[in-house]
Amino acid sequence: MRSHLLLGKVRHRRVRPARHDLEHDVWYFALDLDELDEIARRPRLVARNRRAALSFRDADHLPTPARDLPTEIRAHLRAGGLDLDGGRIILVTNLRVFGYVFNPASFYLCRDVDGRLAAVVVEVHNTYGERHLYTLRPQRDGAMGNAMSASMDKGFFVSPFISLDGRYSVTVRDDADALAIGINLRQDGQPLLSTSLSVRRVPLNTRSLVRLLLRYPLITQRTTALIHWHALRLWLKRVPFIRYRAGSEPGIAAHGAGR
Repeated sequence: MRSHLLLGKVRHRRVRPARHDLEHDVWYFALDLDELDEIARRPRLVARNRRAALSFRDADHLPTPARDLPTEIRAHLRAGGLDLDGGRIILVTNLRVFGYVFNPASFYLCRDVDGRLAAVVVEVHNTYGERHLYTLRPQRDGAMGNAMSASMDKGFFVSPFISLDGRYSVTVRDDADALAIGINLRQDGQPLLSTSLSVRRVPLNTRSLVRLLLRYPLITQRTTALIHWHALRLWLKRVPFIRYRAGSEPGIAAHGAGR
């Protein structure tokens, strides 16, 4: 199988109005979307669209919950002018762990028939139950087979400590033994937040899965807990808090003297 696991670190660095850094160990699945049914048959513990210790559910992806993710993400790409006939898509994401999942961001690494990285779709989820797709094509001279860079306007509310405006720059390097993704956010022309994911490849088999589940138990539950922990730390640093209701426009709420 081309599908495998990824093990490494995620890092965030916020530079204003208060400095805040984080670094955590993470692991992900890198799933060839043409292999989803095969994956559900081979490693124990994993299932597709049914209960298991680790479960992939199509409906956990896309803004309108998918029924058949491989078909629907390819349709999304075709609608944007990219036909990957003969190409392949690797989805970097987490599965449900004992029934629970929260993926702040998943990445669809889309290669054309010649194996070049033709697009990256970033699927972002927020804690209000909303999902959004950013579809990135390489900037001119920005793709080198295994690497690409692109940028996009911020168009989705994620953190109650970051307003909706701004622009992201994204770099992806998808090599044979490792994957590196960097996302930087600028607001008002100034850097605000830099994030990075640096992971190495691990075989997808029962032994590796058991080892990772024992070393990093309840990884998706841990992700949600850490999001709220860092939100508390930002609030204690008096970073302005933005009130938001799903489907509404955000408005800034006062946070006392720290504003």
